Amino acid sequence: MIEQIRQAIIAKQHIVLATHIRPDGDALGSLLGLAAVLEGMGKQVVRYLEEPAPELYDFLPHRDLVTTDLDGVLEFAEQCGNDILCLALDCGDFSRLGKSGPALKNIVPLLVIDHHTGNNGFGDIDWIEPHRSSTGEMVYDLAVALDAEISSQAAECLYTAIITDTGSFQYDSTTSHTFLVAAALVECGVQPAVISQGLHDSSSFPRLELTREVLATLQSYCNGRVGVIQVSQQMLHSTGTTLEDCEGLINLPRSVKTVKVALFLKETDSEGPKISVSLRAKGDCDVARIAAKFGGGGHHNAAGCRITGLPMAQVLDKFIPLLEKELAA
Repeated sequence: MIEQIRQAIIAKQHIVLATHIRPDGDALGSLLGLAAVLEGMGKQVVRYLEEPAPELYDFLPHRDLVTTDLDGVLEFAEQCGNDILCLALDCGDFSRLGKSGPALKNIVPLLVIDHHTGNNGFGDIDWIEPHRSSTGEMVYDLAVALDAEISSQAAECLYTAIITDTGSFQYDSTTSHTFLVAAALVECGVQPAVISQGLHDSSSFPRLELTREVLATLQSYCNGRVGVIQVSQQMLHSTGTTLEDCEGLINLPRSVKTVKVALFLKETDSEGPKISVSLRAKGDCDVARIAAKFGGGGHHNAAGCRITGLPMAQVLDKFIPLLEKELAA
């Protein structure tokens, strides 16, 4: 499918890039990295997000070029006529494009580049490889297939995409090819220490206060094989933080030696029960299969879903028996 993606890109001069709502490092890094590659080829590119990018990624090059103006994107598409395509990056399914999805799908052809398990494709051309470490890794291979130059700015974005989705090369999806791509990006000008500092050394005192409150909720289940943390809207309010400040906190229970699955429950709305569930696993436990039971998805060792209408305690009660069964398999 990479060849079809390559040919489609070559055939069009104007390209709209989009990714999923609440973008993580792989989503944003892939979008910004590919945009830089395509502009280096002389393409006219629009970088679209439904919501502003998380402040955590302020250090990424060209983040200021992202637009959240959907009307402006659609006007651009109309002016381009048939000389345009839309490319969705790192979206496990169509719904992950958010409320903008139907409008973006009208920009044809719609191309999809993704690595999420369970993605059956929703574009006119789909390139989906669940065994990949990240969408960023796939974008690098696409740049090579396009014989395009990878600037230092593009390389920084793609390197960020890869290390965030591999947990700094810790997850099972990391392969020898992943390391080869990372090495090639360093050759393009990436300074790993600088990226690491941007990702890990940019916390704030309010975020540390939130971390303290979240750790106070820590519980263990299944003889210490499941570690659970929670965050409520009240905790966010009292510390002056947002859900963005929860990025990476799931790695705290995951770091416990006996823990095979970390579960993070996040209350996303103060008006009613809306719970975001994140799961991270070590070893053979397939958390994507569990998330799928609630309409979610992801990867074998990293998945999530959203549940409405139930408080966190009841959501937790639903997950523990499923995790216990999965761990016993």
